[in-house]
Amino acid sequence: MNGLMRHIERAHNVTLPAGRLPFRLGEAPVGWVEPAVAEALCRLGCRRSGDAVVLDAAEALPATARRLASDGWFTWRDEAFDVRPDDAGQAVATIDRGALPLFGIAAAGVHLNGLVRRADGLHLWVARRARAKALDPGKLDHLVAGGIGAGLSPRQTLIKEAEEEAGLPAALAAKARKVSTVRYTMLRAEGLRRDVLHCFDLLLPDDFVPRPMDGEVESFALWPMGQVLNTVRGTDEFKFNVNLVLIDLFLRLGIIDEEAEEGRALRAALTESASSEIEFNNDKPG
Repeated sequence: MNGLMRHIERAHNVTLPAGRLPFRLGEAPVGWVEPAVAEALCRLGCRRSGDAVVLDAAEALPATARRLASDGWFTWRDEAFDVRPDDAGQAVATIDRGALPLFGIAAAGVHLNGLVRRADGLHLWVARRARAKALDPGKLDHLVAGGIGAGLSPRQTLIKEAEEEAGLPAALAAKARKVSTVRYTMLRAEGLRRDVLHCFDLLLPDDFVPRPMDGEVESFALWPMGQVLNTVRGTDEFKFNVNLVLIDLFLRLGIIDEEAEEGRALRAALTESASSEIEFNNDKPG
C-alpha cells in the first residue's frame, strides 16, 4: 500500500496556515502568504487587518503581482488565471499563473486519461514532458493536461489543450467524460500549491496516434495498464500530481479493488482531500 499511498501523502505535506497569513481581496479570502511576502504586499498598497493581508481593490491584483515579479519574487508566465474564494465558485479577480504559489491561491487544471481498448486489454497513452520544461522536466505525464486559464471552463480547457498538445481533434476531445476531481495542498519549490484537478476519461480509437505539437511534450507512448500501475507503485517517474489522477483511475476501473484494504485506504485519502477545496460549476460542453 505504501507504494501508492506515498504519492497522496507527498501531495498533502502541509497543514495551513503553516506560518502563513491569510490573503484577502476585500472580504474574500483567496490565499495564504508568507510573512516576507506580506511585508512586500503592504509596501505595494495592501494593508493588515488582524492577521490577514488585504488588498481592497481586486482589480489591482494583476498590477500588484507584476510589481512583485519585477522585484524577483516569482517568474512571470504571461498566463492569466481566475482567482476564486475558497467557499465560492465565482471569479473575483485574475492573476498571472506564476504568482499562484507565491500567493497560495487555489488553481485549477484538467487531466485526461487517454484510454485504448485492445484485444490484450486496456492501454493508456503516456506523455514524456519536454526536458526544457521549467517544472518537472522529463517526467511522465498524461496525454493531455493543463491549467485552466481565466474565463475558461474545464471542458473548454480540455478541448483547447488536446489540440494544442497532442493533435487530438476537438470533435474527439469533446467526447471525454468528466469522472472525478482530485485536490491537494502541497509545498513545492515554487511555493504553496492548492490545486484542483478536473479528471476526464476518453476511450480513443485504436488507430489514433498523438503527436507532440507545441513543445510541451517530447514523445507519446501507449502503455498497458499493468505497466502504468507498476510504474506508479514502484517509481517516481510520473509527474507528482499525475500519480494521484492515476490512482483514482485504478480504483474506478477495478485495477485496484476498492473494497480491499488498500483500495479503501487510497479512496479515503483521495476523498478526504477532495472535500477541502473549491469546486467549479461551469463545466459545460463548448
